[in-house]
Amino acid sequence: MSLIPDSLKYTKEHEWVQETSATVIRMGITDYAQGALGDIVYVQLPKVGDVVVADKVCGEVESTKSVSEIFSPVSGTVIAINDSLESSPEVLNSDPYGAGWLAEIEVSTPPVGLLSADGYRQITA
Repeated sequence: MSLIPDSLKYTKEHEWVQETSATVIRMGITDYAQGALGDIVYVQLPKVGDVVVADKVCGEVESTKSVSEIFSPVSGTVIAINDSLESSPEVLNSDPYGAGWLAEIEVSTPPVGLLSADGYRQITA
């Protein structure tokens, strides 16, 4: 069974969202996603300054099994990325909700359409 923290919001595409301030969210892939992917060997992240659009591709994760697209959970501007994943992408497997975060995005409007932990549990059951 996958770890699904109650304090986060989720997307149907298996990304998690944490509001770090009224206008900034931190995002990553869920424990369920990393488990389905297997051993992660490469991560392509958006660049700081990129404008991302909710539900559109903003990067990809490559594992020993497959390549999977990363979808932005919100619309906004990327203000930070987790540079450490370039040299240690396997952190996504070991700590997807902590050291394995992907990017921080400044949003102009509050996120909509995100799932609660219970809602996400229903789609991963």
